[in-house]
Amino acid sequence: MTSVALLEHADDFRDTGGARPADLPPADKKIEIGRKRKKLFAALGGAVLVAGAGYWMFADGDIVATDNAYVAADSAQVTPLVSGAVTKVFVVNTQNVKRGDILIQLDDTDARLALARAEADYARARRQFGQAVATSGSLAAQVGAGSAQIGEAQAQVQVANAALAKARVDLDRRAGIADGGAVSGEELTVVRNAYAAAQGNLAQAKAGLAGAVAARGAAQSSLAANNAMIAGVSVDSHPDVLAAKAKLDQARVDLERTAIRAPVDGVVTNRQVQVGQRVSAGSVAMTIVPVGAVYVDANFKEGQLERVRVGQPVELVSDLYGVDVVFHGRVEGFSGGTGSAFSLIPAQNATGNWIKVVQRLPVRVSLDPKELRKHPLRVGLSMEAEIDVASRRKDLP
Repeated sequence: MTSVALLEHADDFRDTGGARPADLPPADKKIEIGRKRKKLFAALGGAVLVAGAGYWMFADGDIVATDNAYVAADSAQVTPLVSGAVTKVFVVNTQNVKRGDILIQLDDTDARLALARAEADYARARRQFGQAVATSGSLAAQVGAGSAQIGEAQAQVQVANAALAKARVDLDRRAGIADGGAVSGEELTVVRNAYAAAQGNLAQAKAGLAGAVAARGAAQSSLAANNAMIAGVSVDSHPDVLAAKAKLDQARVDLERTAIRAPVDGVVTNRQVQVGQRVSAGSVAMTIVPVGAVYVDANFKEGQLERVRVGQPVELVSDLYGVDVVFHGRVEGFSGGTGSAFSLIPAQNATGNWIKVVQRLPVRVSLDPKELRKHPLRVGLSMEAEIDVASRRKDLP
């Protein structure tokens, strides 16, 4: 209702049928005053309606709101990385913990024994490398000794050859004159035996030479193989030592993992372990909710999202604190699909009795950490969210 209309109604207040209100009888005077008040209230009500409609058109049109919003968080499930019996549980449900706090202690007897074995294996590997280095020196000495033995065997072969040649000459000389009776049969037999012995000595000398050559070859092969194991590496870079070191490190890690620690700051919930219980690696022991890093999943109707962009400001009110506490956030992103699209039994719309249902798309809203510290929220609480879609930034899509 405009001011002109109010002035027109003001003329009605002056219209008293030619008589002033003071000149009217008391009863008519009351009736006239009531009629004027009704007209005045009607005019004011119309003005309020017009103002409200204008505000809705020009202001509320830039706000999209929903009360289908809930607090959520990326909760951390605490799972043991090693198996063992629970000896202590240091926390209870609803307890606040900091990252690194010990939550559960497992029996570490087996882990300590495994660590002792790994330390022994590591020390053995280092000693074996030192032994391999010493073996190379020994094998090198054997190769040198083998060369000397070969020289000695070659000399023996030469001596045996000379002895065989002399024995052959003696045999040939006596055999030539044996028919004339100049050499007795006994002497001829001795010479022949000497020749046969010289042949045997030569064969033995050649065999000794072959054995010396073979021994030196074996020593050279062993030296080459041993050098291949230690060439170019130190005791700290040898593969066997590194493998033993890795097992030692794993044993130490397994021992440390018997103390199960909090992965994030938050509140303990859904504790499922008790003292004496044996837990296996990968089983869920409890859940930690990072209440300082919660966010809101606001489910907006698909028709409300046309102007919604990442980064737009959001005002939120929780049922926990009421309208007196307003949280401020930002649109972080949109879900990849509606809730029904990822349900266990998705809706089958390709049927003859299909009815269109307005879908809702989850929109993630980040919250101000300072406001969260002042007014903590819990996962699952209801929220009311309003997005200012009129707010635009250069980096918005």
